[in-house]
Amino acid sequence: MEDLPEALVTEILNRITTTSDLNSLSLVSKQLYKIEGNQRGAIRVGSGLCTATKALTSFYARFPNLRKVEIDYSGWTPEHGNQLDNEGLSVFSSHCSSLIDLTLSFCSFIDDSGLACLAYCKTLVSLRLNSAPKIMSFGLFSVAVGCTNLSALHLTDCDEIDNVEWLEYLGRNGSLEELVVKNCKGINHHDFLKFGPGWMKLQKFEFERKRGRYDSLIAIGDEVYDSSYDAHSMDIYDFCCESLMDLRLAHIETWPEVGLRVVLGKCKALEKLCLEYVRALNDNDMIALSRSCSNLKSITLWLKLERFSSDVSYCESRTSFTDNSLYALALNCRKLQMVDLRFTGCSRDWPSEIGFTQQGFLVLIQSCPIRVLVLNNANFFDDRGMKALSSSPHLETLELILCHAVNDVGMRFIVHTPCLSSLTLRACHKVTDVGVAELGRAHKLESLVIEHCGRVSLQAAQGVAKSVHYSSKCSDALKKKLGFSV
Repeated sequence: MEDLPEALVTEILNRITTTSDLNSLSLVSKQLYKIEGNQRGAIRVGSGLCTATKALTSFYARFPNLRKVEIDYSGWTPEHGNQLDNEGLSVFSSHCSSLIDLTLSFCSFIDDSGLACLAYCKTLVSLRLNSAPKIMSFGLFSVAVGCTNLSALHLTDCDEIDNVEWLEYLGRNGSLEELVVKNCKGINHHDFLKFGPGWMKLQKFEFERKRGRYDSLIAIGDEVYDSSYDAHSMDIYDFCCESLMDLRLAHIETWPEVGLRVVLGKCKALEKLCLEYVRALNDNDMIALSRSCSNLKSITLWLKLERFSSDVSYCESRTSFTDNSLYALALNCRKLQMVDLRFTGCSRDWPSEIGFTQQGFLVLIQSCPIRVLVLNNANFFDDRGMKALSSSPHLETLELILCHAVNDVGMRFIVHTPCLSSLTLRACHKVTDVGVAELGRAHKLESLVIEHCGRVSLQAAQGVAKSVHYSSKCSDALKKKLGFSV
């Protein structure tokens, strides 16, 4: 190996992607050790990182060309040794001159003074802070000012960040294309309206409100929302987000203040939309969205019961959107390929609690080239819907969860879907071994997942598809899909 040209050795090392293999190979010779260290572009370290200044200096000398670094102290206890602190982060920022992507997770000994050292990382493009309990707004402001190439910022469980001067600065002078803020107690969705001109460059935006311990237990309240209210007729927020392609909003309330709901009518390039339990939205929001977003390819709607009224004499309890929203999507969003609908807290005995009907749903399905469909607790959907789905020319993946009105007849219909290759049934208790046998006769499925379907046996599921996953129990993954905490 010592006689091989360095360029050839480097090419060999570039073809090895497994970290353990690279570590083992670097022990073979000094030449490999040096070359492997120089060409290593990404590394992930945690509790095993020695944080003494001399050791850190040696570490970064060993890997001088790191472009992507992840430091993760999840599961850390004092017995593991010291964490990286402000002084260590200072050493880090002064040695990693090629750094582009940095993730700091559960780094509880780094505060604003340490984070401010990252301002010297002039090449930094992406920063992710996960569970950073001591980071406050000043540290973020220092990064915003110093890291002029920053284009992606992710903040998760950073509860001490409150004022949003950093956000206003990035909006005026920054170049953010990706902004993700989740579970940060001091930041609310109205703060992002201060991002101003920064919205014009943003391509991905995600905001999830920090929830309290009892949020998931709160039943439908006394507040009544106006189903005729149109936030998009107001011109009080003068900003553009025409580059936004990926939008996710979760667990926020948009009434009585307008807030981020106006974004739905402004993002002309949007391809992926995810609205998870966003309260007080109505058909006007979805109609405004559909008129702007002709490129929409994926939509996820997770909806809970709310109270709506358009006049004082009548009030109804239902999910936020009605068939009018489905008709608008069917008319204006003809590129839609993925639909995920979840209805939480709706009774199977009261179909009117869901604002959608089977008729409106099928108009959407028949108007768009849907390839992936997920229905969770869709009590309006039955075997007639399955029959209509069977003529969908593009449908490849179907997932049904708690669809109580679907039974063996539906299985007989769905096997005739031309392109269907993946089927998932979770907690669909009216499907039996007879229906699964219908699936097997078609010999079409590549993948079949059956979980917690009480009338389907393992013996019936075996051999129905090339890949079969069967569980009679309610797995953690299924509990999450059903909306339970695990």
